[in-house]
Amino acid sequence: MSEADTQNPVSSELDEIAEIFELLGDWDQRYAYLAELGEKLPPMPEEFKTEENRVKGCMSTVHIHAWRDPEHPERIHFYGDCDTSTIKGVLALLIQLVDGKTLEEIEQLDVDEFFEKLDLAEHLSPNRHVGIYSIVEMMKEQARRLMQQPAESS
Repeated sequence: MSEADTQNPVSSELDEIAEIFELLGDWDQRYAYLAELGEKLPPMPEEFKTEENRVKGCMSTVHIHAWRDPEHPERIHFYGDCDTSTIKGVLALLIQLVDGKTLEEIEQLDVDEFFEKLDLAEHLSPNRHVGIYSIVEMMKEQARRLMQQPAESS
């Protein structure tokens, strides 16, 4: 492991997820795991399921909403929801990787590394790849916008 990896919490967490995927063995088990992760994703409040929060470029209907942690305004959290179980599971993994991170840490999420470490490239259609890139880009864009705004004081 390189020094850069030890300093990147997103990459470290991705390694942990990759280890779980390896333990699962075949792709039937991995798809079941993704579906289970999607089911465990905390419900997204309906008021955030807006057109503005809808991921464009995704075949599934996916919504993302970022917000700043009131106690640690440099940290960003995410809600997400999707209408298909596999992509909802991938969304749950992506949220797990970046939730509670800073903008700088979120920017380090590399979709290609995500695909490679989890061996997703061969098991998801090209259209799903495009959708996942769109999800990550929207998460990063929402995080950037949040950090350009002054932190709300409570």
